[in-house]
Amino acid sequence: MASSGRHEVPLLVRMAAHPLRWALLTELAGGDRRVRELVAAVGEPQNLVSYHLRLLRSSGLVGSRRSSFDGRDSYYRLDLERCAGELAALGPALHPALATRPIPPAEPAWPSVLFLCTGNSARSPIAEALLRHRSGGRAPVASAGSRPKDELHPRAVGVLRRTYGIDVGRRRPRHLDEVAGHRFHYVVSLCDKVREVVPAFDGQPRLVHWSVPDPARTGGFDEVAAEIDARVGQLVPVLLASPSEVRT
Repeated sequence: MASSGRHEVPLLVRMAAHPLRWALLTELAGGDRRVRELVAAVGEPQNLVSYHLRLLRSSGLVGSRRSSFDGRDSYYRLDLERCAGELAALGPALHPALATRPIPPAEPAWPSVLFLCTGNSARSPIAEALLRHRSGGRAPVASAGSRPKDELHPRAVGVLRRTYGIDVGRRRPRHLDEVAGHRFHYVVSLCDKVREVVPAFDGQPRLVHWSVPDPARTGGFDEVAAEIDARVGQLVPVLLASPSEVRT
């Protein structure tokens, strides 16, 4: 029987159905990217990539932020929370039986993760602490900086204690050289500056970039901690879905 009316196509279907937009979403799922990096990754002209990025931004699935390393650049970011909401609504929009169901928990095995920022005094230690907290201390995680400060920023220590119940008061920033001999499965840069100087690590870890503003400059420690917490929460299922040969 023919439909009695027109049904609006869900946003995620409209955006992801185009092959180039799907390719851009897939690239951004791996971390924040600049336009020229997306152009190289998808092999399409810059004007075409920029056009589809504008559509993705207008849909709310993708956001952007000026680079703190080079203000002429912008980093594009996939809004995973918006995508998750759209995806959760997609199945029931077709049929109630397609509503997502929780997967029973299993004992996880965690790959090792290194978080980086320039000073290792705020962003990367916040990420380290939050991943350790979310994993119940089971995730092998560390953080370091290319130009470490003498101590953690007191407001970073404060927001972790006040908001998340995590005490890192005795933690001290460390230099990249201190972790150079370790093997990591994931290396996550949270600073546009440190991304440009990430050294080569043994074992060819997966490199991920999060373009997060420096709260010591903006003053927004609560906002930055909340953003990092959201990103760490989105990283957890990626870590747990890593191939078994990685999670050893």
